[in-house]
Amino acid sequence: MSGMGFPRGKTAVVGAATYGMGSAPGNEAIDLAAKAALLALADAGLKPSDVDGLFTTLPQDPLSSLTMAEYFGIHPKVTDNLRTGGSSFQIQAMWAALALDAGLCDVALITYGSNQRSSAGGLVSGGGTPIVHEHRYKPMNPPSSYALAAARHMHEYGTTRHHLAEVAVAARKWAQLNPDAFMREDLSIDDVLNARMVSDPLTVRDCCLVTDGAAAVVMVRAERARDFPHRPAYLLASASATWHRSIANMPDLCVTAATESGARAYAQAGLTAKDIDVAELYDAFTINTILFLEDLGFCAKGEGGAFVADGAIAPGGRLPVNTNGGGLSCVHPGMYGLFTMVEAVQQVRGTAGARQVEGAKVAIAHGNGGVLSSQATAIFGSADTL
Repeated sequence: MSGMGFPRGKTAVVGAATYGMGSAPGNEAIDLAAKAALLALADAGLKPSDVDGLFTTLPQDPLSSLTMAEYFGIHPKVTDNLRTGGSSFQIQAMWAALALDAGLCDVALITYGSNQRSSAGGLVSGGGTPIVHEHRYKPMNPPSSYALAAARHMHEYGTTRHHLAEVAVAARKWAQLNPDAFMREDLSIDDVLNARMVSDPLTVRDCCLVTDGAAAVVMVRAERARDFPHRPAYLLASASATWHRSIANMPDLCVTAATESGARAYAQAGLTAKDIDVAELYDAFTINTILFLEDLGFCAKGEGGAFVADGAIAPGGRLPVNTNGGGLSCVHPGMYGLFTMVEAVQQVRGTAGARQVEGAKVAIAHGNGGVLSSQATAIFGSADTL
């Protein structure tokens, strides 16, 4: 696939931050998003009035970019509040890069926040019409949809619950290196296997957290990137693909559109999976990590279970995956995609503290929206990759 058309390495993240991960009572979603944005702007040595490209998505606000502009008292030239679920932010990074490269704006801010744990009292709902072919069966969505994918992968390829548990345990070991992670207690394979069943074959430890939290990144053109306080992380690629909306219409429960978004992203970046030093994958459920490792080319289809075995994606393993602890152990406030981007940026910048992967120059940040529906893949690199 051709990578022509994407401005490879012509834009960079110069500020990144998270805020309120875990529980942040007393904050509305917009407060959390704004506080993460202020931290990211301060990280870049900027202020809200410098922002002329505003990209955001708030859980219950369909006009969130307008609301956020009013909240900050700014007049952006470009706004966007894309709603493809957890993949929204990788796609917004693509649009921000194109807008910056075209000169439509000079400073792009991407921010998100949710107070679903402390205020909403449960999973964020985007509203909309029920899926007509599914709602009459009263599925426990989203877990039931992902359980279908997990069960099919187990049937098709011999993947086991032990393999799924390896994903959860690896995420927890990374979280134990991250002081901001919400869950840092010891977690064993047996703990995962013996936990309360949510939707067979997924136990509660196969499912993502329900937390508050916010994240933000600031992007500028590469020609300006070295003028900012910290080492920039250059956006080498960002691509997306969508094959379905409901799980009932997923063409193959074991293959996602990440095969397409990943292939395009690699073509844009001029890289392959072998060039990736760190993988930040949207792990709303343990099966996600296995599917995305396969679909993004880290192993062959059907080999994801064996690939993650024996701590292969945990600290010290062959491939660092979800180094902040992921949605399974670090944070998952409804939409997790922007957190994968922040962690990828921090790894490339070398600012990830105890969890820093030595020599990390290229990081992939993959977003998933809907029920394995919208897939988006971004690749960040250090100056050495230009």
